[in-house]
Amino acid sequence: MTLSRRDFVRLTAGTGALAALGQFGRTAAIAAPTGSYRAMVGIFLFGGNDGWNMVIPTDDRHSTYLASRGSVGIQRSALTPLTNSAYALHPAMAALRPIWDEGSLGLVLNAGTLFAPLTKATYQSRTDLRPANLMSHADEQDHWQGLRARETSRDGFLGRIADKMPGGSLPPVMSVAGSTVAVLGRQTTPLILPSTGGLPGRSGFTAGSSAKNSAITALGSNSDGSAVLDGVAQTLTRNYDQAATANSILVGTAPTDAFFVNPTTGAALTSDVARQLMVVARMIAARGTLGHARQNFLVSQGGFDTHAGQVQTGNTAVGLHANLLGDLANAMAGFHKAMGSLGLAGNVTSFTMSDFGRTYLGNGQGGTDHAWGSNHLVMGGDVAPGAVLGSYPDPVLGGADDITKEGRFVPGVAQEEYLGAIARWHGVADADLPYVFPNWSTWSSAGRGPLALFKP
Repeated sequence: MTLSRRDFVRLTAGTGALAALGQFGRTAAIAAPTGSYRAMVGIFLFGGNDGWNMVIPTDDRHSTYLASRGSVGIQRSALTPLTNSAYALHPAMAALRPIWDEGSLGLVLNAGTLFAPLTKATYQSRTDLRPANLMSHADEQDHWQGLRARETSRDGFLGRIADKMPGGSLPPVMSVAGSTVAVLGRQTTPLILPSTGGLPGRSGFTAGSSAKNSAITALGSNSDGSAVLDGVAQTLTRNYDQAATANSILVGTAPTDAFFVNPTTGAALTSDVARQLMVVARMIAARGTLGHARQNFLVSQGGFDTHAGQVQTGNTAVGLHANLLGDLANAMAGFHKAMGSLGLAGNVTSFTMSDFGRTYLGNGQGGTDHAWGSNHLVMGGDVAPGAVLGSYPDPVLGGADDITKEGRFVPGVAQEEYLGAIARWHGVADADLPYVFPNWSTWSSAGRGPLALFKP
């Protein structure tokens, strides 16, 4: 079998940090973006985050919330209230309240995977309109990242955005969450970064060394004219030179690191999600050196498949979920402060995603099970102050929005309406939105469209 250069790059993209660096060049003609620098930072919460305990109503609905949530409901007195809002955050997320108060945090209610607009009635009567394999971890992660609700994706929205962006000395789409679908483009290959340390090199092959060049030359001048070996030579050249550039940013300390501290104790943050966002902050700080006017990032946090032990018996404000959300909130707060120190708070938007939401009704193990719609957070200085987009579902079990009797709510906001708003803010032209979002036509007509997440 003969492999083209494009095939070779696609095969090596997921094999490791160094291999994923390779790019043979994009085939699309891409115009330079206008306006100031901007970055999108997606935070994927793997396992299915319980957004119903991340964002909680504090008005008259709270009594129904407690009754319906059963073993996992949190008392109003323990919550982190959001000023001039009918909502609160989980008690462990107090680090984000100052960001809400400054007008840089928004809420997106009941968002999820949708192929077409659905109600409970149409969900029951039109199986052809349901997303495929709902509530499956692998499928719903793919749907969120690839945005094809009824088929498998080989590329994702952050990668497709990068297809329409100019490059630099490193790819403009970067992942500290591995080579996931979200960051794979059709013409671009992501830069896969470690959360600690630098990218791997090759013993004796320093950038520009004669040993390296001799090896690459031998590969590139093979007698049979193999496109694969020629591709290897080009990939190696880029790999080692790009690794050297990246490591000059990743290795050692950086001024932005100082902002990743616990806001109560002042201790340095050590969670993996904090380390990942620290790497992103470094790459953003180096944007000028890298030649990037736009950057896309993906980070992740695992552990959200909380079937048991989500809350602690006798104190639902603490437990596994509280620990996860506390780490997330502290990391996001540190990242926001780091962006402020660079004068870029309004140029960077970070946002949460997850496989799916959890059942509203807690189970007998102090946990929750797989569900559908969920709540999400959007953070950045350009977010509309006090933004609460979407509608909170009817919290009555078996009610108007629940497709079962456990609180599996039909989403009211499609991913395209949520992520599309961020992409448009990022600078994706309206003409390119159907390329980035394959089902865009469904969500840009009949009164649907991107959420009003940002300042006019």
